[in-house]
Formats: sequence, structure tokens, C-alpha cells
Amino acid sequence: MSRVRSAAGVLALVAIVVAAAAGRDAGAASAPEPQLAFPSKLMRVLLGFPPGSSADLVARFIATNLSERLGQQILVDNRPGANGILAAELALKAPPDGHTLLFVSVSHTMNAAVRKLPFDPVSSFAPITMLGYGPLMLVVHPSVPARDVKEFIALARSKPGALNYGVAGMGGINHFAGALFGHMAKVDMTVVPYKGGAQALSEVMGGQVEVMFGTMALSLKQVRAGKVRALGVTADKRSSLIPELPTIAEAGVPGYEISSWWGMVAPAGVPGSIISRLNSEIGAVLKQPSLAQRLEADGAYPTPSTSDAMAQRLKMEVEKWKRVARDSNIKAE
Repeated sequence: MSRVRSAAGVLALVAIVVAAAAGRDAGAASAPEPQLAFPSKLMRVLLGFPPGSSADLVARFIATNLSERLGQQILVDNRPGANGILAAELALKAPPDGHTLLFVSVSHTMNAAVRKLPFDPVSSFAPITMLGYGPLMLVVHPSVPARDVKEFIALARSKPGALNYGVAGMGGINHFAGALFGHMAKVDMTVVPYKGGAQALSEVMGGQVEVMFGTMALSLKQVRAGKVRALGVTADKRSSLIPELPTIAEAGVPGYEISSWWGMVAPAGVPGSIISRLNSEIGAVLKQPSLAQRLEADGAYPTPSTSDAMAQRLKMEVEKWKRVARDSNIKAE
């Protein structure tokens, strides 16, 4: 009988220990993520664009207003070069504590389609939010005998390879826009690279090249001055700045769409609570009427999003531009 009582006692003790362990595990599983002191030091937004660019102006507006909301100074650190890759590499060397952010553009996903990157544009980063987007414009030198997209397609088909389109470096959005147009419209144009978009547009104005897919910020002033002619907008809807100008999709190339966009990410590993706070605070900044006015003056629009939506956007765009690069034979070099 004593052995039976002893065994029963052991079983009871085991049950108590197991129950206690289960309770600890359940408590650990349901325990909220610890709230970290954030921000606790100077913050930095890395930017792969030069000072004075449209992206730089947007980044500085956001940084100034975000600084006020967080009560911490935020430095905008311009690191132009390699289509934004240099800034991304530098961001990944920073501690994943939310104090170093990376301002990204559509080039962040296009790079993966034409270059071998030292990082993954999706998994190496923690997405925070989308910031805004803006369409491009198909513009031509006034001497080009085409008044709309259909006439331009007919002209290009009649002279394969004769029309040149300027781009701000190989493998960037201007290049993708022209190559995608050529593929979908079944026309052959010759790409001519320049050091920047302003230089490329200047060459179109001077007649050295005939065509460019330029940003609204750069192109619209020259369109209104009569120095270039606009044929279409690259987005899926017309621009409020020039509503009479049709989209390229509605004017002759159904399904054509490409837009520049910007977003904010951090190095992978930043705690979710910090990502959530940054998403909320940046979203509040993006809702300010003064930012909307600033963006809309350049034909762009604020587009705050959830971090999950931005993650899906990054993944979708990498796949899209890889497919476009393959179909259109786009190369960075």
C-alpha cells in the first residue's frame, strides 16, 4: 500500500509541475511585446537622392513634421549613387532599433530586376508605410510629327530604331517606362542614357533626342512653355494638373501603367511596436493639407498605407519589374 501511495504522490507532483510550466508558457505567449523607449536618440532618414530633388523635398517635409511629433531631432542624410543602392546598404549596417530609416522609391524594386544586389529588397527591410506616388509624362520635341499617342506609335513603327528616348541612367524608371511602352505598343526606340532627368529633358528640348518619359515635376513647366509636347500620362488615371491629357492606356496602349512612388522602410528586425508607432505618426504627417498641396504641385499624391500593404507592394513590384525587364530586354549596363 505504501508503494501505491508513493507512486500516486509522484504522479500528483508531476501534474503540478506540468500545470505550472503550462501556465508559464501560456503567460509568455500572451505577454505583450515590451515597450521600448523610442526614440531615445538622434534619428536619421537615409535618402538615395541628391539635395533639391523632389524626393529630397518630400523626405525633409516628413522628417521635420515627424520630428515634432516624436520630440526627437531627425537628420535627412543624402547618399545618392547606384540608383539608391548605396543608401540601402548603409541603412542595413545600422542597428535595427528604429532610429535609422530608409526613404525608398520605385527604383528600390526595379534594381532587383536589372542588378545583382547585396541584399533582398523585400526581406532585408521592415516596411513602414507608403508615402506617395506620381505619374510620368510621355513628351516629345515639338518637331516630332505626332499629336497624340496613336500617331506617335504609327510614326515609331514606320521608323524602327530611329526615335531616341532619353533616360536618367540605365535601369531606372524612365528606362522602364520607355521599354515597357515599346514592348506593349510593339515599337522599337533607342535608349540614350544621361546623368539625370533634368539633363535628359534638356536634350529633348534641344532636339538632341526626340522622346522622354519624364516626371510631372520636371516636364509640366516645359510643356506649358511649349518647349516639349505632351502626348500622355503613364498612370492609370489622368492628372489633376493637366486633366485634358489622356492616359497612355486610354490613348492607344491598353493596360499600360507605370508610376513613380516613395515609401519608408527600416532595417529588418525593428520591433513591431516601433514599426506600428512610426506607421501611425508618419500617416498623420501625410494627412496634413500642406503636404498634399506640396505633392500635388508636382503632380504627386500622398498614399499612406499599412506596413503589411507596403510589404505586399514591394513583393509585387519586384516580381513585376523582373518580368518587364525580361520581356523588354532591359539591362542596367
